[in-house]
Amino acid sequence: MTDVVIIGAGGAGREACWVFREDDGQARKWNVLGFIDDDPELQEASICDLPVLGGFSWLERNSAKNFRAICPIGNPRSRKLLVERARALQLSFCSVVHPSVCMSRWVEIGPGSVICAGAIVTTHVKIGAHVTVNVNCSISHDTVIGAYCNLNPGCRIAGAVNVGEGVELGMASAVIQKRRIGDWSVIGAGAVVTRDVPNHVTAVGVPCRVIKEHDAQLATVCR
Repeated sequence: MTDVVIIGAGGAGREACWVFREDDGQARKWNVLGFIDDDPELQEASICDLPVLGGFSWLERNSAKNFRAICPIGNPRSRKLLVERARALQLSFCSVVHPSVCMSRWVEIGPGSVICAGAIVTTHVKIGAHVTVNVNCSISHDTVIGAYCNLNPGCRIAGAVNVGEGVELGMASAVIQKRRIGDWSVIGAGAVVTRDVPNHVTAVGVPCRVIKEHDAQLATVCR
């Protein structure tokens, strides 16, 4: 078995814990040690029948031990910041895929990613590091998903799409074939992407249109 700690005890962390337990099955692949969270109100709490081990100080004290980490924080920017803190401790990351996922063997998944129940990932797809593919998403052929992306439930991505780093795709959004979504952009729930979307914007609607450009501080916080 592989020992794992989950960074973040919120909803996304609890969902990742569920995926680990479902993927465990009879093979006994994973041993989730508990959660890492700096919230003082959660210290010594029990979540999903697992302990909150402590904050990042626990990782600092135990980083030499042989375990893997995963950081399924819902906000892509917060996720990247926490991953960088964990990397500074030279931690290794693992990925986990729910057993109900329908996926070909020609799919690459980067470390730290979570693929949730009901997802469909077809062929020659590249999913970057620390990506969350939520329940019932579909990703078609030759698509590239950048690191730290968050695909909310029910996203539909057609073939040969390029999704940049840190993109957040809202619930039930759709992207038609051969489109590009720029780094750290946000696509609203139910939106349909019919043309390329630039970096650092929010786009909504059917077809989606840019309604907001992110300010310089927001755009550079995770560079």
